[in-house]
Amino acid sequence: MVIVRQRSVLAGLRVREVMRRRVTRLPGKATLSHCINQLVKNKISALLVIDGEEHPIGVVSKTDLIGAFYAGLPLDTRIDQIAAGEPLFRLPDDSLESAIDLMHGKGVHRLYVMGADGGRIVGKLAYPDIVALLYRYCRACPNSSATGRRSATAAADAQRLRVSEVMTAGVLSCPLQTSLAEVVEQLTARRFGAVVVTDAADVPQGVLSKSDLVLAYKHGLGINHPATAVMQTPVLSCGRDDLLTTALRQMLLKDVQRLFVHQGQPPRMVGVLSLSDSVRFRSGSCRACISGRLIAGE
Repeated sequence: MVIVRQRSVLAGLRVREVMRRRVTRLPGKATLSHCINQLVKNKISALLVIDGEEHPIGVVSKTDLIGAFYAGLPLDTRIDQIAAGEPLFRLPDDSLESAIDLMHGKGVHRLYVMGADGGRIVGKLAYPDIVALLYRYCRACPNSSATGRRSATAAADAQRLRVSEVMTAGVLSCPLQTSLAEVVEQLTARRFGAVVVTDAADVPQGVLSKSDLVLAYKHGLGINHPATAVMQTPVLSCGRDDLLTTALRQMLLKDVQRLFVHQGQPPRMVGVLSLSDSVRFRSGSCRACISGRLIAGE
């Protein structure tokens, strides 16, 4: 008989081919204020915490920082007091697929790459890097809509992925006057990265993300300030039936982690498309990225 095995476009790639070699790190004695400055400056969501001998001892993420904000910790608190758990590692020659599986399994957005000698950190692997790679494949693929060429056949059109096939259904929302403390509680409980802020008619007015909360912390806003004090406008979104490649391009160009997904008229938010959703699907923008291998069976 014939057995069909699915093989993603990422199969065969190694971590070293995708990782970013620049790794932002700070000593444990650095302050929360300094940590926030580095996250903002380098446009990253977490940094590595090292000891006096430059050995990794933990990671401080935006989630950890909003926890410190909620707890009322002063900004001169040392970062080693909030660093959560030990960082996760992979080796440069480990398969990219195994690294993605570890990220999904542990619910983290980045891994650090340990040198073959096990003595130093040589890189970092994060979702934006993987999605950028997938998008580059799309640009080079004649079957993909990312090239801007119209497909010649209906069969090719059917290959193209839509946002609805990859997105996470459901949206976390809150009223305009919701306190920042309540937003932190909702994001933490649901493990979301952002909340849509709506008016009395349930019409989206803005977005409040972990990044916005971290900046509110840095600027000295109280945890009881309303969401309107720091929310961002407009709400970046895409249509449920949009091509996935169009949404990915928007996220990469605007350097954002997610887009909210709307449907209907007037538009109603029905889901979220994140970089991690695209990586989990293991495809760029169409099913041409997932090739079948025919293996002769007995």
